[in-house]
Amino acid sequence: MNKLVTIKNDKPVTSSLQVAKIFDKNHRDVLKAVDDLKKGVAQNFADLFYEGQYTHPQNKQKYRIFYMTKDGFSLLAMGFSGKKAIKFKLEYIDAFNKMEQQIQNGGFNVPTSMSEALRLAADQQDRIEQMKPKVLFANAVETSDSSILVGELAKLISQNGVDIGAGRLFKWMRSNGYLISGNRSDRNLPTQKSMDLKIFEIKERTYNNPDGSVRVTRTPKVTGKGQTYFVNKFLKGIQ
Repeated sequence: MNKLVTIKNDKPVTSSLQVAKIFDKNHRDVLKAVDDLKKGVAQNFADLFYEGQYTHPQNKQKYRIFYMTKDGFSLLAMGFSGKKAIKFKLEYIDAFNKMEQQIQNGGFNVPTSMSEALRLAADQQDRIEQMKPKVLFANAVETSDSSILVGELAKLISQNGVDIGAGRLFKWMRSNGYLISGNRSDRNLPTQKSMDLKIFEIKERTYNNPDGSVRVTRTPKVTGKGQTYFVNKFLKGIQ
Protein backbone atom coordinates (compact mmCIF):
# COMPACT_ATOMS: atom_id res chain seq x y z
CA MET A 1 0.00 0.00 0.00
CA ASN A 2 2.89 2.34 -0.52
CA LYS A 3 1.95 3.48 -4.02
CA LEU A 4 0.98 7.11 -4.38
CA VAL A 5 -1.14 6.58 -7.48
CA THR A 6 -1.97 3.20 -8.98
CA ILE A 7 -4.15 1.77 -11.73
CA LYS A 8 -7.48 0.03 -11.15
CA ASN A 9 -10.08 -0.63 -13.84
CA ASP A 10 -7.80 1.21 -16.29
CA LYS A 11 -8.02 4.43 -14.27
CA PRO A 12 -5.45 6.22 -12.08
CA VAL A 13 -6.61 6.04 -8.44
CA THR A 14 -5.32 6.52 -4.94
CA SER A 15 -6.58 4.89 -1.76
CA SER A 16 -8.03 6.16 1.50
CA LEU A 17 -5.23 4.33 3.31
CA GLN A 18 -2.56 6.09 1.26
CA VAL A 19 -4.26 9.47 1.77
CA ALA A 20 -4.37 8.86 5.52
CA LYS A 21 -0.65 8.04 5.51
CA ILE A 22 0.42 11.04 3.43
CA PHE A 23 -1.76 13.56 5.24
CA ASP A 24 -0.95 12.04 8.65
CA LYS A 25 -4.56 11.20 9.50
CA ASN A 26 -6.27 8.26 11.14
CA HIS A 27 -7.62 5.94 8.45
CA ARG A 28 -10.95 5.71 10.31
CA ASP A 29 -11.34 9.46 9.99
CA VAL A 30 -10.65 9.35 6.25
CA LEU A 31 -13.19 6.56 5.80
CA LYS A 32 -15.76 8.59 7.73
CA ALA A 33 -15.06 11.64 5.56
CA VAL A 34 -15.68 9.56 2.43
CA ASP A 35 -18.89 8.12 3.95
CA ASP A 36 -20.04 11.67 4.67
CA LEU A 37 -19.32 12.70 1.09
CA LYS A 38 -21.49 9.85 -0.15
CA LYS A 39 -24.52 11.54 1.38
CA GLY A 40 -23.90 14.70 -0.63
CA VAL A 41 -22.86 13.19 -3.95
CA ALA A 42 -25.01 10.06 -3.96
CA GLN A 43 -25.70 10.10 -7.69
CA ASN A 44 -22.06 10.57 -8.71
CA PHE A 45 -20.41 8.68 -5.87
CA ALA A 46 -19.64 5.59 -7.93
CA ASP A 47 -17.74 7.72 -10.46
CA LEU A 48 -15.53 9.14 -7.70
CA PHE A 49 -15.10 6.37 -5.13
CA TYR A 50 -15.49 2.63 -4.86
CA GLU A 51 -15.11 0.48 -1.77
CA GLY A 52 -12.82 -2.51 -1.39
CA GLN A 53 -10.87 -4.42 1.21
CA TYR A 54 -7.23 -4.79 2.10
CA THR A 55 -5.40 -7.26 4.31
CA HIS A 56 -3.52 -5.75 7.24
CA PRO A 57 0.13 -6.86 7.02
CA GLN A 58 0.35 -7.59 10.78
CA ASN A 59 -2.89 -9.24 11.90
CA LYS A 60 -3.85 -10.49 8.42
CA GLN A 61 -7.42 -9.29 8.92
CA LYS A 62 -9.41 -7.55 6.20
CA TYR A 63 -10.48 -3.93 6.53
CA ARG A 64 -12.46 -1.39 4.50
CA ILE A 65 -10.70 0.81 2.02
CA PHE A 66 -11.88 3.33 -0.56
CA TYR A 67 -10.25 3.86 -3.93
CA MET A 68 -10.78 7.26 -5.49
CA THR A 69 -10.22 8.98 -8.81
CA LYS A 70 -8.54 12.35 -9.15
CA ASP A 71 -11.90 14.10 -8.85
CA GLY A 72 -12.77 12.01 -5.81
CA PHE A 73 -9.46 12.86 -4.19
CA SER A 74 -9.91 16.56 -4.97
CA LEU A 75 -13.36 16.53 -3.36
CA LEU A 76 -12.08 14.73 -0.28
CA ALA A 77 -8.99 16.90 0.08
CA MET A 78 -11.04 20.10 0.07
CA GLY A 79 -11.52 19.57 3.78
CA PHE A 80 -7.80 19.29 4.52
CA SER A 81 -6.11 22.51 5.62
CA GLY A 82 -2.66 23.78 6.47
CA LYS A 83 0.50 24.56 4.48
CA LYS A 84 1.59 20.91 4.28
CA ALA A 85 -1.89 19.90 3.16
CA ILE A 86 -1.79 22.36 0.27
CA LYS A 87 1.64 21.06 -0.77
CA PHE A 88 0.46 17.44 -0.69
CA LYS A 89 -2.72 18.29 -2.64
CA LEU A 90 -0.69 19.85 -5.44
CA GLU A 91 1.75 16.95 -5.51
CA TYR A 92 -1.07 14.41 -5.59
CA ILE A 93 -2.94 16.15 -8.39
CA ASP A 94 0.29 16.51 -10.36
CA ALA A 95 0.93 12.76 -9.97
CA PHE A 96 -2.61 12.04 -11.21
CA ASN A 97 -2.10 14.31 -14.23
CA LYS A 98 1.20 12.71 -15.17
CA MET A 99 -0.26 9.22 -14.84
CA GLU A 100 -3.20 10.16 -17.08
CA GLN A 101 -0.83 11.66 -19.63
CA GLN A 102 1.30 8.52 -19.72
CA ILE A 103 -1.78 6.33 -20.18
CA GLN A 104 -2.91 8.52 -23.08
CA ASN A 105 0.55 8.16 -24.63
CA GLY A 106 0.19 4.41 -24.62
CA GLY A 107 2.22 3.37 -21.62
CA PHE A 108 2.92 4.16 -17.99
CA ASN A 109 5.16 3.41 -15.04
CA VAL A 110 3.37 3.45 -11.71
CA PRO A 111 5.19 5.62 -9.13
CA THR A 112 5.76 3.76 -5.89
CA SER A 113 6.38 6.78 -3.64
CA MET A 114 5.84 10.51 -3.55
CA SER A 115 9.50 11.21 -4.40
CA GLU A 116 9.29 8.82 -7.36
CA ALA A 117 6.09 10.47 -8.55
CA LEU A 118 7.69 13.90 -8.41
CA ARG A 119 10.78 12.61 -10.19
CA LEU A 120 8.55 11.01 -12.81
CA ALA A 121 6.77 14.32 -13.32
CA ALA A 122 10.09 16.15 -13.69
CA ASP A 123 11.39 13.57 -16.17
CA GLN A 124 8.20 13.82 -18.17
CA GLN A 125 8.50 17.61 -18.32
CA ASP A 126 12.12 17.31 -19.48
CA ARG A 127 11.04 15.00 -22.29
CA ILE A 128 8.31 17.43 -23.31
CA GLU A 129 10.78 20.32 -23.40
CA GLN A 130 13.27 18.26 -25.41
CA MET A 131 10.61 17.27 -27.92
CA LYS A 132 9.03 20.73 -28.24
CA PRO A 133 11.44 22.15 -30.86
CA LYS A 134 11.12 19.00 -32.98
CA VAL A 135 7.32 19.12 -32.83
CA LEU A 136 7.22 22.81 -33.71
CA PHE A 137 9.69 22.35 -36.51
CA ALA A 138 8.06 19.22 -38.02
CA ASN A 139 9.15 15.64 -37.62
CA ALA A 140 10.17 15.24 -41.27
CA VAL A 141 13.09 17.67 -40.95
CA GLU A 142 15.05 15.30 -38.72
CA THR A 143 15.59 12.80 -41.54
CA SER A 144 15.30 15.18 -44.45
CA ASP A 145 17.85 14.88 -47.25
CA SER A 146 17.03 18.32 -48.59
CA SER A 147 19.00 21.40 -47.61
CA ILE A 148 17.74 24.98 -47.57
CA LEU A 149 19.15 28.47 -47.90
CA VAL A 150 19.96 30.53 -44.82
CA GLY A 151 17.15 32.93 -45.73
CA GLU A 152 14.68 30.05 -45.76
CA LEU A 153 15.96 28.93 -42.36
CA ALA A 154 15.33 32.45 -41.04
CA LYS A 155 11.70 32.15 -42.15
CA LEU A 156 11.33 28.80 -40.36
CA ILE A 157 12.76 30.22 -37.15
CA SER A 158 10.42 33.22 -37.41
CA GLN A 159 7.43 30.90 -37.89
CA ASN A 160 8.33 29.34 -34.54
CA GLY A 161 8.07 32.65 -32.72
CA VAL A 162 11.61 34.06 -32.92
CA ASP A 163 11.83 37.40 -34.71
CA ILE A 164 14.82 37.21 -37.02
CA GLY A 165 15.44 37.94 -40.70
CA ALA A 166 17.98 36.63 -43.18
CA GLY A 167 20.41 39.52 -42.66
CA ARG A 168 20.48 39.17 -38.89
CA LEU A 169 20.78 35.38 -39.14
CA PHE A 170 23.80 35.67 -41.47
CA LYS A 171 25.37 38.14 -39.03
CA TRP A 172 24.68 35.85 -36.06
CA MET A 173 26.20 32.88 -37.88
CA ARG A 174 29.33 34.85 -38.75
CA SER A 175 29.68 36.14 -35.19
CA ASN A 176 29.33 32.66 -33.73
CA GLY A 177 31.75 30.95 -36.07
CA TYR A 178 29.34 29.08 -38.33
CA LEU A 179 30.03 31.15 -41.45
CA ILE A 180 33.26 32.76 -42.58
CA SER A 181 33.44 36.49 -41.85
CA GLY A 182 35.60 39.33 -43.15
CA ASN A 183 36.03 40.88 -46.56
CA ARG A 184 37.25 37.86 -48.47
CA SER A 185 36.09 35.79 -51.41
CA ASP A 186 34.77 32.94 -49.23
CA ARG A 187 32.75 35.22 -46.95
CA ASN A 188 29.47 33.58 -45.79
CA LEU A 189 30.68 30.08 -46.67
CA PRO A 190 30.61 27.47 -43.87
CA THR A 191 33.54 27.32 -41.51
CA GLN A 192 35.35 24.05 -40.84
CA LYS A 193 33.42 23.86 -37.58
CA SER A 194 30.12 23.84 -39.47
CA MET A 195 31.33 21.26 -41.94
CA ASP A 196 32.53 18.99 -39.13
CA LEU A 197 29.13 19.27 -37.45
CA LYS A 198 27.50 18.44 -40.81
CA ILE A 199 25.03 21.27 -40.39
CA PHE A 200 26.03 22.95 -43.67
CA GLU A 201 26.90 21.85 -47.15
CA ILE A 202 28.19 23.81 -50.13
CA LYS A 203 26.29 23.69 -53.40
CA GLU A 204 28.38 24.51 -56.46
CA ARG A 205 26.92 25.56 -59.77
CA THR A 206 28.81 26.08 -63.01
CA TYR A 207 27.81 28.71 -65.59
CA ASN A 208 29.19 29.18 -69.09
CA ASN A 209 29.77 32.86 -69.79
CA PRO A 210 29.17 34.31 -73.28
CA ASP A 211 32.90 34.80 -73.72
CA GLY A 212 33.51 31.10 -73.23
CA SER A 213 34.80 31.35 -69.70
CA VAL A 214 33.34 29.33 -66.88
CA ARG A 215 31.94 30.84 -63.69
CA VAL A 216 31.48 28.76 -60.53
CA THR A 217 29.20 29.86 -57.69
CA ARG A 218 29.29 28.36 -54.20
CA THR A 219 26.23 28.68 -51.97
CA PRO A 220 25.96 27.65 -48.31
CA LYS A 221 22.90 25.52 -47.59
CA VAL A 222 21.65 24.24 -44.24
CA THR A 223 21.28 20.46 -44.03
CA GLY A 224 18.33 18.69 -42.36
CA LYS A 225 20.51 18.12 -39.31
CA GLY A 226 21.55 21.78 -39.38
CA GLN A 227 17.94 22.96 -39.55
CA THR A 228 17.08 21.08 -36.36
CA TYR A 229 20.34 22.25 -34.76
CA PHE A 230 19.69 25.96 -35.35
CA VAL A 231 15.96 25.88 -34.62
CA ASN A 232 16.67 24.18 -31.29
CA LYS A 233 19.23 26.85 -30.43
CA PHE A 234 16.89 29.74 -31.13
CA LEU A 235 13.89 28.16 -29.41
CA LYS A 236 16.04 27.71 -26.31
CA GLY A 237 16.88 31.41 -26.41
CA ILE A 238 20.50 31.10 -27.53
CA GLN A 239 20.85 34.05 -29.89
